[in-house]
Amino acid sequence: MSRSERLLAGQPKFFFTMTIPEHPVTSGFPLIRGRRNRLSERRRKMVAEHRLTPSDFIAPMFIIEGKERKEPISSMPDYYRLSLDLAVRQAAVWYELGIAAVLLFVMVPESKKDNEGTEALNENGLMQTAVKKMKEAVPGLTVMTDVALDPYSSFGHDGIVRDGRIINDESVDVLARMSVSHARAGADFVAPSDMMDGRIGEIRRALEANAFPDTGIMAYSAKYASVFYGPFRDALDSAPGFGDKKTYQMDPANVREAVREAQMDEAEGADIVMVKPGLPYLDVIRAVREQVQVPVAAYNVSGEYAMIKAAAEKGWIDEEAAMLESLLAFRRAGADVIATYWAEKAVRYLTKSRV
Repeated sequence: MSRSERLLAGQPKFFFTMTIPEHPVTSGFPLIRGRRNRLSERRRKMVAEHRLTPSDFIAPMFIIEGKERKEPISSMPDYYRLSLDLAVRQAAVWYELGIAAVLLFVMVPESKKDNEGTEALNENGLMQTAVKKMKEAVPGLTVMTDVALDPYSSFGHDGIVRDGRIINDESVDVLARMSVSHARAGADFVAPSDMMDGRIGEIRRALEANAFPDTGIMAYSAKYASVFYGPFRDALDSAPGFGDKKTYQMDPANVREAVREAQMDEAEGADIVMVKPGLPYLDVIRAVREQVQVPVAAYNVSGEYAMIKAAAEKGWIDEEAAMLESLLAFRRAGADVIATYWAEKAVRYLTKSRV
């Protein structure tokens, strides 16, 4: 038996259909070499199946009261709570970099919190004022607003509390009115993050009834009851005051339920559906992507960001490489847009690498 015959003997029949003659330089094995497309960076880029661009990203922003305030978040290194004047400047920088949108969250003082979400409906509240200022300063910026009661709630829950229970329908009514208030201030998208049943349809009807047909809805359709939100709750001081959020946020064990939630939100008028968290739920992103026709967003949440930052600080991981690999994983899984705390750093890297 010749050398080439010995090499071929262990191969499945579909691999070769003919005997390769002996050659003094090449043995003829294998004919198919995946490494040929990986030989250089240019080749790898040429055949890459997925790419990242600045327009893929939504940049979250934490806004606080006051002026010239830039407060570090201990569990989210290099990310900050910003007073509105600084937030507007930051948003302008992000817009010039090509970031698609900002997603606004506000930190509400304890004195303005109650169980009814009163401050959430204040037309001159921090969120409404932030939207107005940003649209005035950067008209082309896509401004998205968080719609949920937990920043405004004295209980820290995403809905109104009655007798220790989070009440769905009464909460939805407030969420719909909050959405109209944000739209009136100039929001391009409202982003309900509460996971109350039926809220997308009610918000859509409220927006239409108040002459805001062009205001989009980015629904947190599959938001899981996850441990990965810890640093975010530090950033906004919005941890639940009792119990947990498992009666309204999703069970991490479930995928089919996520698909059903996304399909219902799409049917009720959502323009974008979201899966949150991101990295531990790539399978959910893929499952949702295959079953809905609207764009799918992924939220690369605070805990995911914090883990990479912490490992990088220890010298255990390359921060930039881990960032890019993680973001690319979202695109590969099927996400059309990514809300991420890496937005600015990623865009600066992508811009530099293309010069």
